[in-house]
Parts: sequence; structure tokens; C-alpha cells
Amino acid sequence: MYRKIYADLQKWKNSTRRKPLVLQGARQVGKTYTVNLFAQKEYSNYVYCNFEKEEALKDFFTSLDPRRIVKQLSLYKRKEIIPNHTLIIFDEVQACPQALTSLKYFNEEANEYHIIASGSLLGVSVNRGDSSFPVGKVDMITMYPMDFEEFLLAQKEKYIDLIQEIKEAYDSNVALPTPIHDMAIDLYKQYLYVGGMPEAVKEYAETKNVEIVRIIQKEILEAYFNDMGKYNKATEIPKTKLVFENISTQLSKENKKFQYKLLKTGARASLYEEAIRWICNAGISSQLFRLEQVSFPLESNKSTSDFKFFMGDVGLCGASQDVRMEDIEMESNDFEFRGGLAENYINNQLIANGLKAYYWTSKSDAEVDFITRLGANVIPIEVKSGVNTRSRSLESYAKTYHPKYAIRISQKNFGFENGIKSIPLYAAFCIK
Repeated sequence: MYRKIYADLQKWKNSTRRKPLVLQGARQVGKTYTVNLFAQKEYSNYVYCNFEKEEALKDFFTSLDPRRIVKQLSLYKRKEIIPNHTLIIFDEVQACPQALTSLKYFNEEANEYHIIASGSLLGVSVNRGDSSFPVGKVDMITMYPMDFEEFLLAQKEKYIDLIQEIKEAYDSNVALPTPIHDMAIDLYKQYLYVGGMPEAVKEYAETKNVEIVRIIQKEILEAYFNDMGKYNKATEIPKTKLVFENISTQLSKENKKFQYKLLKTGARASLYEEAIRWICNAGISSQLFRLEQVSFPLESNKSTSDFKFFMGDVGLCGASQDVRMEDIEMESNDFEFRGGLAENYINNQLIANGLKAYYWTSKSDAEVDFITRLGANVIPIEVKSGVNTRSRSLESYAKTYHPKYAIRISQKNFGFENGIKSIPLYAAFCIK
């Protein structure tokens, strides 16, 4: 399955300023598959090292001399390692802190060797102090679950033309023909259920069996909980699990701001800060902070105490609440979680596109779901899960901050009217 990050790996390989690459991301987002595919296609040969499965590999890093390491790896793997022609892969590198530290010396003393280090819990390991992270000596890329465009591309090239139609409509603000628009909305609903975890997407693309997809999602969620118990302080394990379980629960509420009091009676921020940090560092969830005022720099104007919490994959978010495909497909208002799923989906797409976002509230209870910077402009983004787009929040924001334009994302077709760019939910991948 095609992954957009492949192009980023090609740019890294061909860069004249290339350093060893650290590829981070949550468990099972496709890092190992993509890196191995990249190695097969772009290099003469490659050496794959998995530090969780091959304990013996750790012995080669008692010395941090890069050429000595290369010589011993070559002998152990029985493969010639050729400068600039062999890719060395350090997988699950968090299990060998010395291997991560060695990247500094590869950069300084032997940068002719191409190395990609990847790991599912690098953020947890580094922030826990288990390794000497080579700051400034490595390039870094984060991999996320498959977005909606990649989901379409996984359907055996069936929707390549549809993707192009969506991109052209986004640029021109011209509505798509109703049958095409309706088809794309149906595909968006399928994505809400399946999400972007590669194993789930592959299964759905090949069989359309939603029950097997749900089994895969549950297994991934269980793996996340196992990580919380394996790579965490004993005192933090129950708190970390409790917070993670509550993310989707609180997204199903009308007020989606994360509330500690809903965790348990008497809960306070100070008791759960480390648990939240673990979840974010593991890459399985992210916080969206409230802007106290919209002025540059945006980051310095956020409220660190007010945030929404989103799961890293919308399919896992639905699975954690046992959402069924028929729940997503029904048009009635009985499915209250629809709005939370839509916001989770948009948040993930903005992150995947490299956009830093926030949300905004006024003193009169108006709320804009996302505020982000597109080029030189700070743009408000309102998300509606259905076709009803009536809301005064964008008007309230516009009267205060006078944006160049606003974006409204819903099930409605493309258009531009009264300073509002209308984008269907399925076209969120175009926002860059």
C-alpha cells in the first residue's frame, strides 16, 4: 500500500545534508513495512536489525566506534555494508539506548553510512531518560496512520480519479456532481469505521469484512494497554490506562473539553499529568489546546489547562466505544458520537499534514473547533458531522479577528460564499 511518507524518505536519501534518520510513530502505523520496502527499492542491499527480537545485537554497541559497529554487524548478518549503497535499519531502537546514542557518532565520523532508526515508543524512552538522544545529529520524521487519501489509494487504484476530482474541486471551490459527492461521503463514513491502521485498511480493502477489521482494532488497542504496563512506572500504569479509556468517552459528550473530574471523584490535573504525557509521547493520542487570544506566536497564547484529547486513529477511537458501521451510516441524530468522531478525524488529518492547530472559545460560549495557520493567514475551521451547518461561532470569531476567510467542513459539497470556504469531510486531506 502506498504511503506518502515514502517521498519524504526519498528526499532524505538524496539530501546533501543527510544525517542518520529517526523515524518515530505509534505502534503498528507501518514503520517497519515502509522502511523495508524503501530499502528494497532504493538501495543495492540492506541490513535489518530488530533490537526487541535480537538481544545479541546489543553487544555490538558496547563501543560507539561507528566503523567497528559496521564491521561487526556485517560479519554477524553476513552481508557486505557498502557506504552510500547499503541501508542499515535499527528497528525498535528504544530497546537498545546505546544504538540510539551511536547515531551521533555515525553523523560525526561515518556519515557515508545510511541509517534509519525506528521505534514505537521512542518518545516514551527518550522522555524517560533511558537514552542519550543525539539532539541535532539526526533527521527526524514522524509517521502517522493512513489518512483518507491513502485509504482510497489502498483500494487497488480504484479511486485515483476520484482523488484528482476532489483536489481540483478543493482548489476551484466548484461543487462535484452529486453522485460523485455522495459516493465520496460514503467512503468517508467507511474510513470513520476502519480508520488508518494499515492492517485494518488492508483487511477492509481485500474483504470488506468489518467484523475482522474490528478484531484487528481491538488487538491493537490491547497492544497499547500492554505497552502501558510494560514501559511505564508501576504507579502510573492504572492512571495511564484510565486516561486513555476516557479519551473516546469524553469525545462522545457535548462538551468535548477534557475534564479530570470525569476520570474519578476528586481527580486533579497534577495527579494525571505524567499519564497524559506518556500517552502523548507514545504517539497514540494528542492534545488540542485552547487559544486564550489569537495573536502571534499562537503557541505562546495557548491555555495549557484547557484542551481536547483525541486518539491517534479515528478507527481505534470508534472501536474503543464499540461503534458499528451501521451507527456511522445512519442519518438520524440518535448517534451522538458522530461529532466527536468527525473532530477526531479532522484533528488527525491536520497533524498528518504538518499543521499545528488549536481551538477557540469566546466569553459568550461561541466555539471554533480548530484554528490553524495556512501560509501567512490564521484560519478558523468549523467541523459539522452532517449537512446542517447552522452556527454563529464562525460569525463571532470573524467579528473579533477578521480572518481572510474561514473554512467549514461538513457533508455539504464544495463552495465559497460570504467568506466561508465549504469543504466536504472527505476533502480534509487537501488542507495544507
